[in-house]
Amino acid sequence: MAAVTSVSFSAIAQSFTERKSVASWSRSFSSNFDSFRFPVGGFSCHYVGVKASNSSSSRMLIHCMSTATDVPPTVSETKFNFLNSYKKPIPSIYNTVLQELIVQQHLMRYKRSYRYDPVFALGFVTVYDQLMQGYPSDEDREAIFQAYINALNEEPEQYRIDAKKLEDWARSQTPSSLVDFSSKEGEVEGILKDIAERAGNGSFSYSRFFAIGLFRLLELSNSTEPTVLEKLCAALNINKRGVDRDLDVYRNLLSKLVQAKELLKEYVDREKKKQEERASSQKANEAVKSCLGEALHVS
Repeated sequence: MAAVTSVSFSAIAQSFTERKSVASWSRSFSSNFDSFRFPVGGFSCHYVGVKASNSSSSRMLIHCMSTATDVPPTVSETKFNFLNSYKKPIPSIYNTVLQELIVQQHLMRYKRSYRYDPVFALGFVTVYDQLMQGYPSDEDREAIFQAYINALNEEPEQYRIDAKKLEDWARSQTPSSLVDFSSKEGEVEGILKDIAERAGNGSFSYSRFFAIGLFRLLELSNSTEPTVLEKLCAALNINKRGVDRDLDVYRNLLSKLVQAKELLKEYVDREKKKQEERASSQKANEAVKSCLGEALHVS
């Protein structure tokens, strides 16, 4: 996908027709996130690491339960924290979806059963990087990521570290080794075992970001056969039907996002050309005025 050329986005607001076109794509894209919404629950703790031993898992669970009496922030407070942390204007095609995402992720984050896990982090990082691909500034794109995760009282660095860890692990896997994680030892294998245990006893909080994280693991390990996903879901005690549904929605979102960004790029390119033409015309007018001024001075 071609990157969006850096240009002042204040020019976009000057064209009502073009702005309506871009906004309609933003609304169409963000509306597909509706099924992210969940009831608000109690506050939970951060992920603190997983080992293969059962005793380690038990200690981590007790630690999470000990924070359940804390009062979670409101959606408005989370949104305020995000906007207060990143104060630059964000182009509407990105901002519309980001605002929808942060509301829905807030509701996930503060469910009583929520517990951070690296597969969830990989899913979110995958969605965010796809959404923000082509953003005019790499520096701003990362600053928005930092502000977004910090607003949810989580660690943006941990999201990036865990996502990369799982990506590196998945690249070294085969379809059979990916599915057979329960018989192996290792940090990522321990994470997957913990998820399978919690999903098996009903204490795991499934989300679409988790489904996308699974999809990313399959993608990086070249596990494209549908049977691999089926076996992986069975090993993790996850309902494959829900995963299939969420991945279909995710693919649809990516398709809409590509179309929206193409529309925006076309508009930005036109505005940039108009600015260049106006600048060229202004220079020509100034040259004519200068010549006339010199002629009058001589006469």
